[in-house]
Amino acid sequence: MRFVDPARLWLLLGVAVMAVGYVFAQRRRGRYAVRFSDTSLLDTVAPRHPGFRRHVVAIFFLAVASVMILAVAGPARTEKIPREHATVVLTIDTSLSMGATDVDPSRIDAAKQAALTFLDKAPSTLDIGLVSFSGIPVVRVVPTRDRAVVAASIRSLQLGEATATGDAIFASLDAIKAAPDASQVEPGSGANPAAVIVLLSDGTPTVGRSVDSAVAAANQAGVPISTVSLGTANGRVTINDPNSPGNKVTVDVPVDEKTLSDIAKATGGKFFTAKSTAELASVYNGIGTAVGFETVDRDITDWFIGGALALAAITGLFSLAWFQRLP
Repeated sequence: MRFVDPARLWLLLGVAVMAVGYVFAQRRRGRYAVRFSDTSLLDTVAPRHPGFRRHVVAIFFLAVASVMILAVAGPARTEKIPREHATVVLTIDTSLSMGATDVDPSRIDAAKQAALTFLDKAPSTLDIGLVSFSGIPVVRVVPTRDRAVVAASIRSLQLGEATATGDAIFASLDAIKAAPDASQVEPGSGANPAAVIVLLSDGTPTVGRSVDSAVAAANQAGVPISTVSLGTANGRVTINDPNSPGNKVTVDVPVDEKTLSDIAKATGGKFFTAKSTAELASVYNGIGTAVGFETVDRDITDWFIGGALALAAITGLFSLAWFQRLP
């Protein structure tokens, strides 16, 4: 919690002065009492002793004053909310290794289903783009709020040869620049990003520009890359034998977690592993937290005014019940 006008909190010194004055007055009352040489006479003059009750009323009165001062200082609750205008580019590996069935029904089908589920649950204000890549990256959809266009493109993804991860990152950065509400943050500013790339892959880059150069470009643009490694160490896929045209060969396609983890770490993104459809769905459900937050102040002055009025009412009730008068 913070106060919009904290200078007004100096008024609390007045409450402190009243509290000190009250304590001083109570001590003087005690000194006057001992001036009666006959204590029985004191009982006759003041047969009823309010005792602690007068202190309760005084404490409540001071509390009312304190809460009212807090109210005029403009109390506000600091909250983090997802950015209203943020961009997510889903960058999905469509290399042949994504056809492995170690993730049911296959890596690529699991990726498609999870991405479609994410579209259904994503905030309507989120711009979502789609980039696919095998040997050559393709910007399928420039970031948009038209979920139907993105969904149709996801369903149409097809597998191809090679894995150009570095080029895919460059293509994703270009897609972000083309977003209608694109906004970048200055490198090193510490601000929360308005855009994020979510890179889903399973294999080691094999062609194209280096991942290191792509990471440097992402850092310069102030765009983090959250990565998802999809698959297990036991993945296998059947492909055309490059050494024997017309024949098929089964090859191992273990997931490359290190490359993806390094990308996320180097760009300030998050790294996830998904070895099943359920795990992948969980990863996509958390993508919204990766696009950054805005810190806003929620005015809670009404809470303090309501609290002060409640305390004032209690103070009045105690005073009427115990002393037949209002304080």
